[in-house]
Amino acid sequence: MKVLGINCSPRKGGNTEILINEVFKALEKEGIKTEFFQLGGKNVSGCIACMKCRKKKDGRCHQKNDVINECIDKMVKADAIIIGSPVYFADLSVEAKALIDVAGYSLRAAGNPLRRKPGAAVIAVRRAGAIHAFDSLNHFFLINEMIIPGSSYWNIAIGREKGDVLKDEEGMATMRVLGENMAWLLKKIKGVPGDDLDLNVVKKSKKHKNQ
Repeated sequence: MKVLGINCSPRKGGNTEILINEVFKALEKEGIKTEFFQLGGKNVSGCIACMKCRKKKDGRCHQKNDVINECIDKMVKADAIIIGSPVYFADLSVEAKALIDVAGYSLRAAGNPLRRKPGAAVIAVRRAGAIHAFDSLNHFFLINEMIIPGSSYWNIAIGREKGDVLKDEEGMATMRVLGENMAWLLKKIKGVPGDDLDLNVVKKSKKHKNQ
């Protein structure tokens, strides 16, 4: 089993990447393989409604969108997907928006190959707009008939400069619980025996209750 983490922040090594890697640590601890894909900062284009993907039904964009097509290929092959984005003006980064528009349209035309795969959003935020960006990504998962695992809080962490999210103890704990829950869900879907997580470990990660 493998989980693909897509970083839609153009700032390499930034807070979004740190959060994705924190989820990865919990997944890897449960024996789940991970793959990191850097989309942020790459040359991507949004959907222009040319309808070529609808005609060809091949799950690909036909507007010289090579990086997004590479990402789509990895999404189809992965067993679960994490999409991480920073918050720009209370919404997603342009790369995240391009991905969900292009991938969503082309893959639904190809028969919804993401159906019943777990999918989770991870959001790094300075101050406001995190829930709006979080919802935008969850709408992508839901319309693609994916399964969204929950965590001890919404999957957001607060930070501005690189590494600031590490100071957000609740945010980091939320990422770890997300990884644990995604691992549990994947094992249930795949029918892996003896896959019950230690509930005491999960409880220890939930240091903060939902507000």
